[in-house]
Amino acid sequence: MSLALAIVLPTLNERGNLRPLVERLDKALTGIAWEAIFVDDNSADGTADEARAISQADPRIRVIQRIGRRGLASAAIEGMCATAAPVVAVMDADHQHDPALLPGMLAAITSGEYDLAYASRFAEGASTEAWGRPDRVKASGLANALARRVTGVELSDPMSGYFMLRAETLRADAHRLSGVGFKILLDILATVDKPLRVKEFPLDFAARAEGASKLDRTVVFEFLIGLYDKWLGRIIPTRFALFGTVGALGVLVQLSVLFVVQMAMRGDHFVYGRWDGTFILADTIAAMVAMSFNFVLNNELTYADKRLRGVGPLLRGWARFALTCSVGLLTNVGSAAALKSMGFHAGVAAIVGIVVGSVWNFALSSKFVWGKY
Repeated sequence: MSLALAIVLPTLNERGNLRPLVERLDKALTGIAWEAIFVDDNSADGTADEARAISQADPRIRVIQRIGRRGLASAAIEGMCATAAPVVAVMDADHQHDPALLPGMLAAITSGEYDLAYASRFAEGASTEAWGRPDRVKASGLANALARRVTGVELSDPMSGYFMLRAETLRADAHRLSGVGFKILLDILATVDKPLRVKEFPLDFAARAEGASKLDRTVVFEFLIGLYDKWLGRIIPTRFALFGTVGALGVLVQLSVLFVVQMAMRGDHFVYGRWDGTFILADTIAAMVAMSFNFVLNNELTYADKRLRGVGPLLRGWARFALTCSVGLLTNVGSAAALKSMGFHAGVAAIVGIVVGSVWNFALSSKFVWGKY
């Protein structure tokens, strides 16, 4: 019997989910030649090792262990391009997606009547009650509404992570997919030139069994990132745009702290020559606070796929961020102080200093804080 279906399962710290899931797949896909490809982002709990152990007894199980790369969308693309099966499916490994839907989805694709089949949390007959996350249900609903309005894709759940299509359809446009964020189905639907014939299956969305969710930002935020990357990512890199957005918020933080500190120090004014000592000290404090603010937000959002976790890594990361930004900080404060001494308004001087140091901060922090030496 020739291979008919490959199921791609992105994983992150889901060791305990693998064996029960393989059993569920085996039961659901009786009489169908299938393989499961676990694409693991170097989980700390040994998920990849567990997949290899299962594969020793069941050759239908394969694993791709990714080092230095993270993200659900890119993992799904990599897994779908790594199989010889004519049809590929993507689903979660946390037991929230019911494998019992796979045979019906496969029948829809192989019938020739549909190009893509997907499981919807919001179709008639579907349920999210077992999920137990009404907040996430509302957020998903909002993201779906945005997706339909912006892309014109009229599906009840275009943000679904459980879908199936022909491998050749995916490979034909794989090089055009952004691979950013979590919504690979929406990325596919928005990328392919020819409208796909879609079959919808209602899904009873279950609660997570165990493991870490790879979708740990809000679905709306991830949708907006993917949307930006699809439209403007080739002009202004998405990560740089996020870094710049965080930097813009840092500007507001620095100006606010500068104002507060200067007000507090108003009675202790001192001047060295033409240099306003109060402003220099106040702007230095403001710049340090803004730098710490930028580090936290960049770690959570801009570099979410390389996020530093734990007290030790965070402190080391902050120290590296401070070190790599030190020249930018000196340029920032020095330029601002020079302009202030020339009679420029304190706010204008501070903004110019921020702009001068921003390029340095991005280039080196990307390399030495969240990258590799």
